[in-house]
Amino acid sequence: MKRAVVLLSGGLDSATCLAWARRNGFECATLAFDYGQRHRVELDAAARVAAALGAAEHRVVRIDLSAIGGSALTADIAVPRGRDESEMAAAIPVTYVPARNTVFLAVALGWAEVLGATDLVAGMNAVDYSGYPDCRPEFVRAFESLAALATRAGDGGARFTVHTPLMALDKAGIVKLGVSLGVDYSLTHSCYDPSSDGRACGECDSCRLRARGFREAGVPDPTRYQNP
Repeated sequence: MKRAVVLLSGGLDSATCLAWARRNGFECATLAFDYGQRHRVELDAAARVAAALGAAEHRVVRIDLSAIGGSALTADIAVPRGRDESEMAAAIPVTYVPARNTVFLAVALGWAEVLGATDLVAGMNAVDYSGYPDCRPEFVRAFESLAALATRAGDGGARFTVHTPLMALDKAGIVKLGVSLGVDYSLTHSCYDPSSDGRACGECDSCRLRARGFREAGVPDPTRYQNP
């Protein structure tokens, strides 16, 4: 069985990616990050999802991106709420964390080398991605080129692949795929600004995109909202 390192935030997208990797025959090592984000709810969700979907190993790596700030997820900046999709698409939002996916994939690449794996799986999406530049296909292909040059395995001829099975799907398509793969979305968490007991705000960009996905997919939304 081939090994893969799967980036697992505990959200809807990454849970679907893990289920996709397992269905495609990968033994999965899942990787979550304690990066100085506003809350730890997503780390608990990642652990639940990893266990439920049969990850061979789950690790949490600490990288303090709050030390550089620059994002509503890592600094004292308000999380936008109540925005429609035209507003979301107008500019890169303040919830963008500078270089986050580059850093996360770099750590995943290192772990893959240790494990003897050449496959990485991540939930980047070019449709419902809230304007993040590090969720585009061009970024993924560039990282694959970097991986070939920056590693001992690459120097020996190995070629790393970053699988992004959700890249061309909208949120409804992702939900439908996950349901077909047996994902229990009640285990996941997507909110940028949850309450202290882990309930989703229902108004941030991530919550709104998630809710629309369930609605358009015709699938009951299991999310616990602060104001149902």
